[in-house]
Amino acid sequence: MERCWETTDSLYVAYHDEEWGLPVTDEHGLYERLCLEGFQSGLSWLTILRKRDAFRAAFEGFDPDRVAAFGERDVARLLQDASIVRHRGKIEAAIANARATVALRDTVPLHELFWAHRPERHAAPSTQADWQASTPESAALAAALRKAGFRFVGPTTVYAAMQACGVVNDHLAGCWVRESVEARRPS
Repeated sequence: MERCWETTDSLYVAYHDEEWGLPVTDEHGLYERLCLEGFQSGLSWLTILRKRDAFRAAFEGFDPDRVAAFGERDVARLLQDASIVRHRGKIEAAIANARATVALRDTVPLHELFWAHRPERHAAPSTQADWQASTPESAALAAALRKAGFRFVGPTTVYAAMQACGVVNDHLAGCWVRESVEARRPS
C-alpha cells in the first residue's frame, strides 16, 4: 500500500490513513487544526500528534467559546504544563484565535472563510517534491485570518491546515487513500 510518507509509527500511520486530508467543515474542527498547526511550527508533526490529547485537555477540547475566555492565569498555567508545547507566543495565539473565531460568527464564520479559499484547480502531486509550502490561496487566507485578529497564521501554517482539513487534497496520486478523500470533499 502506497502512502504519502513512510513511517513505522502506528499513530502516524493512523493519522495518514484515517484523518489527514479528510474534509473538516465545522468551526470547532478547523479551529483545533489551525491551533495544532501553529503549535507544530518548527517541530515534528509526530510530536504534536503524541501530545494532541494533552492539548485537548489543556485547551478545553478546543472549544472556541471556552478558550476565548482564557486570561493571564490560564497562560501561566499552560506555560507550566509539560504535556504540551510551552511556548508563550503559540499559547497566546491559540487564545487570540479563539476570540477571533468567535468574532467571525458575526460576519463570515471560520469554516466558510476557510473553504472560500479552496483552489479552483489542484493537481494531484506525484511525489513529495510536488508539495508546496504555500500557495496564493493560503497567502490570501492567512491575510484574511490576520485581518480578523488571528495570530501565528502565516501562509505555510495555513497551507498545512488546508491540507490537513481537506481544503486541498495533497495525498499523492498513487496513495491508496487519495480517491476516498477526494470523494468525501464537498463540491
